[in-house]
Amino acid sequence: MRILSPIVLFVYNRPFHAEQTLEALSNNFLADQSTLYIYCDGPKANETSEVLENIKLVREVCEKKQWTKEVIIIKREQNSGLANSITNGVTELINKYGRVIVLEDDLVTSPGFLTYMNDALDKYADTERVMHISGYWFPVKKTGSLLPETFFYRATSCWGWATWKRAWQKLETDPVALKDKITSIPKGSRKFNIENSYSHLVQLEDNITGKINTWAVKWYATVFLNNGLCLHPNLSLVNNIGFDNSGTHCGSTSLYYWPQTDRTIQLNEIRLEESQQSIKMAKQFHKKLQITLLKRIKRKAFRMLGIPTQQ
Repeated sequence: MRILSPIVLFVYNRPFHAEQTLEALSNNFLADQSTLYIYCDGPKANETSEVLENIKLVREVCEKKQWTKEVIIIKREQNSGLANSITNGVTELINKYGRVIVLEDDLVTSPGFLTYMNDALDKYADTERVMHISGYWFPVKKTGSLLPETFFYRATSCWGWATWKRAWQKLETDPVALKDKITSIPKGSRKFNIENSYSHLVQLEDNITGKINTWAVKWYATVFLNNGLCLHPNLSLVNNIGFDNSGTHCGSTSLYYWPQTDRTIQLNEIRLEESQQSIKMAKQFHKKLQITLLKRIKRKAFRMLGIPTQQ
């Protein structure tokens, strides 16, 4: 009998998002055969009454129904913070099960998401260089026709992902050590930044200075330094609904949006190397992000100066 990977979901104070995430997960083809762990983070010190109420509502949503075959809810009394909550929760479950599928409270999955994740976890379980399975890919024009159904890319995605103990045990959480190792590699910074199209290294630097405290860039850096590969689907199985100013690290944008697909991913045989086409498409998407950001900065500056802008 096939043993499916456990799923872990991290929630905090967004009941509307959490319910959408859970509803979508429960509609997955393998939901009725899967075990789900839900980590509910606790309140921060001196939290507002509104946030406390939302934390309470999130926990009520989690207990609302039997979302999967088995649901185990862990309620924290104190706030761990997203980075610590995810790092510790993933470590706890991966030490117990050897593999895990990871979601956050603003990720709406397509029905075939769990099937793809479990198939990929089985297929690449003993392939050391494959360290991460991603359920998300950038919404770039013609991505479905220009990329194979699955492909390898250097960077991780934290929007619906999975890994194994053999890979996760290599996680380095010291941003100073990670940055030093990356910058000591010839053209390391350029490669880490996807040919200088995205500022991943700045995220490490911001973790060093304390400007932010995140886990995802440290995991990507770990995979990068181990010459790891990340499997991606050519059409995303995940939609991030958190770009509405409700999240800890997300602003408001629709650039990452994907319409939901009922497609089932076929794991065909592919070469164990990074897809060069994936790099081109990632750079194309990053350029689009930069142009949009510059337009927003320009509009904001004009508003501050009282200069009319064209809509």
